[in-house]
Amino acid sequence: MTEPLRVLILDDDFRVGQLHRGIVDDHPACAAMDPVRSIAEARDSIRNARPDLLLADVFLPDGDGIALVRDAGIDAILISAADDAPTVRRALRSRAVGYLVKPFERRALTGLLDRYARYRNLVAGDRALRQEDVDRALAILHGAGEPVSLSRSATEQLVLAALGDGEASAAEVGERVGISRATAQRHLAALAARTVVEVRLRYGATGRPEHRYAVRT
Repeated sequence: MTEPLRVLILDDDFRVGQLHRGIVDDHPACAAMDPVRSIAEARDSIRNARPDLLLADVFLPDGDGIALVRDAGIDAILISAADDAPTVRRALRSRAVGYLVKPFERRALTGLLDRYARYRNLVAGDRALRQEDVDRALAILHGAGEPVSLSRSATEQLVLAALGDGEASAAEVGERVGISRATAQRHLAALAARTVVEVRLRYGATGRPEHRYAVRT
């Protein structure tokens, strides 16, 4: 099973930090680190623990979240009440992979985490990437026209499309969609429970049978 992405949350409001932590921990591909409340604490955590993703507010008591993202050398999503165009442009120039304006619905952050996890899954490891791999990863990361609040039903539609007219394992579906095997398995199980897909068993020479999924006709 793929290790969860470690997410560091930076917000000077303790309640907001805990709220974001709950959303991150509810995501099957992510695990929240202890939230921090200042630029100084964030720099220490980044230096010592090297999180995979930073969720950072913009305006903090001891500095600028955008400057931190620019210098941190890790992927980041900026979350702020600032909705003015200059701040958003400055955030995007910092190489942030996303920007959320407060307040937002829970599913907006969940959708961004979905896309980021799929992107990371596609570019994981040390293998050589084809141009189509790069194009697909960038399309997923930037939404390819989808709203940031990608819903569970939208993800299930991607899973169904990956199955097509044939059958596949959860690992194969995950690779086609750009999500982890565990996430694909969760969606396939939900679809099977609603009899949208059927589960077939493939028996090999040794070991347990492999679960194969196909769209019920």
